[in-house]
Amino acid sequence: MKNIALEVESLSKQYRLGQVGTGTLSHDLNRWWHKIRGKEDPYLKIGESNDRTKKGDSDYVWALKDVNFKIEQGDAVGIIGRNGAGKSTLLKLLSKVTKPTTGNIKVKGRIASLLEVGTGFHPEMTGRENIFLNGAILGMTRREIKRKFDEIVDFAGVERYIDTPVKRYSSGMYVRLAFAVAAHLESEILIVDEVLAVGDAEFQKKCLGKMGDVSKGEGRTVLFVSHNMASVKELCNSGILLQNGQLAFQGTALEAVSLYQKGANTNNHYEVSSIEEAVGNDNIKILHFSAEPLNGDFLTISSGIKVTLKFYNNKPNINLDATFELRTTEEVPVFHTGALISTNKDSRQGMYDVSFEIPPNLLNAGSYYFKLIFGEDQRYALYHKDGLIGFEIENEILGSNSNVLPGVIRPDLKFNII
Repeated sequence: MKNIALEVESLSKQYRLGQVGTGTLSHDLNRWWHKIRGKEDPYLKIGESNDRTKKGDSDYVWALKDVNFKIEQGDAVGIIGRNGAGKSTLLKLLSKVTKPTTGNIKVKGRIASLLEVGTGFHPEMTGRENIFLNGAILGMTRREIKRKFDEIVDFAGVERYIDTPVKRYSSGMYVRLAFAVAAHLESEILIVDEVLAVGDAEFQKKCLGKMGDVSKGEGRTVLFVSHNMASVKELCNSGILLQNGQLAFQGTALEAVSLYQKGANTNNHYEVSSIEEAVGNDNIKILHFSAEPLNGDFLTISSGIKVTLKFYNNKPNINLDATFELRTTEEVPVFHTGALISTNKDSRQGMYDVSFEIPPNLLNAGSYYFKLIFGEDQRYALYHKDGLIGFEIENEILGSNSNVLPGVIRPDLKFNII
């Protein structure tokens, strides 16, 4: 049996919304009075689960609640879940950036964390100085850091600027150097939040390769938070799924991703009968959104799709636009397109109907969902909504819903054979 690298027992983190600490002197005194008498914190008995989609009655929220798991040495663990599920809070607790409200964390070995761009960097110091500073924070000796120094600089690709203060680095250069330091210094556990989105595509691929080498080749433990399910399946051998601050599943990465995707909205039709019932805000209210087959009764590779949107606009006399972004449930972007609804600051206060067609034999079999973004002057967001509708495309030829062939498109190309 492998050694346990990380063990979490009954881990919880409570916050008071809009406040630092408990927020009032009376609450702080009440906690102190209970503590000196050896009694339980009275505010641990209250609070609600961290469901960001619902209005709550309590000021106290459990960002994490009674989370338990063990991670074995050498595992690459994908931590997944919707925004607000508690992923970043968990990583901050594991990295000792913040303290848990209750529970224990047992760690075997040193932890290197990359939670946001430039974590632990001093902006006035050069890249060279920050490499040594980060290494020292992680408990490395100067000799260890010097041995890895050239490799870190080469991986980051910032040799020309290594003696420049990092406050002059771009966000991309920042994340390159920060990741290179965290990945190359000899810690037993590497924790990476989804900061790689800052880097370009080439560097993201390089980072994924390095994390694979760290876990598989060097036997170090990697914890990786990502919304890119394809990266999680490629890199990780095990997965943790968080929902509303609680552990929903721990198992293989493929099982965790599959369970996460099943929880995604695959209802291809949304409709309400009145503006009062509609989702939206003071600017936009959505009354109807659907993705229906152009041909036949089911969405298939050859059916094509008609997308229809009906919404109420409450901002007259602006340049109004609506953007449709289609993604797979693995968070792979398929396309990003928009409609200019009014272009001469002549939008009306009232209902709009927008529709378009996705031609047959374009999308492959699989699961998809839409992101909607309403804007003004193609710059200012009026309202956005993720996952209001989603849909499954079947492979009617094979009689299967699974995406048998690779890729997100499957065009019916005309071949000329001589």
